[in-house]
Amino acid sequence: MQDSTRRGAPATGDALGDLAARGEARRYRKGAILITEGERGETIFIVLSGRLRAFSEAANGRQITYGIYGPGEYLGEMSLDGGPRSASVEALEETRCAVVTRSTMHAFIGERPEFAFELLSKVIRRARAATLSAKNLALNDVYGRLKNLLESLESDPGDGGHCLRERFTHRELGARLGCSREMVSRVMKDLESGGYVRVVRGRITLVSRLPARW
Repeated sequence: MQDSTRRGAPATGDALGDLAARGEARRYRKGAILITEGERGETIFIVLSGRLRAFSEAANGRQITYGIYGPGEYLGEMSLDGGPRSASVEALEETRCAVVTRSTMHAFIGERPEFAFELLSKVIRRARAATLSAKNLALNDVYGRLKNLLESLESDPGDGGHCLRERFTHRELGARLGCSREMVSRVMKDLESGGYVRVVRGRITLVSRLPARW
């Protein structure tokens, strides 16, 4: 389950790093669930190493992924008002986090009030991202959502196009887009046949600019 040691190295410099140093460092294996949607919690998780995924799961088992978070990012701040968790969070790989309680957060903000503005900015950015995601789901078809996602991800330019830094399975892409793996596979196959993308061992390369419509 969890291998806990007291206090971990700061995730970043400045305020977030100082806050992480006051938390409890915990290690999570790949696939471990850190947060369960609907439960009440009074902790935030600052990522020291590894990656976390925030998601929701329907009764039929279909999932939608809200985001992937790495070192220097944090999750769980939405429950600091005492309400239920708004999403579940799992470790995509072995991950270390600094776990900070609500009382520690309050004391820290009392000492470093400027961090309250950073926290508020984070909540606003995530609310905007959620609004944009809902808008994409409502107004775009699967191809439109896939195009927006692929073009928004970090990539490295090369002679053969822009190679996405993160590897994805079609199931993972479906979870990000709110559609089935089969639908993603169909669209990706068409894009590969059209010479727009190339996929090698799960690594996607955008060979040429994706068309506005498909």
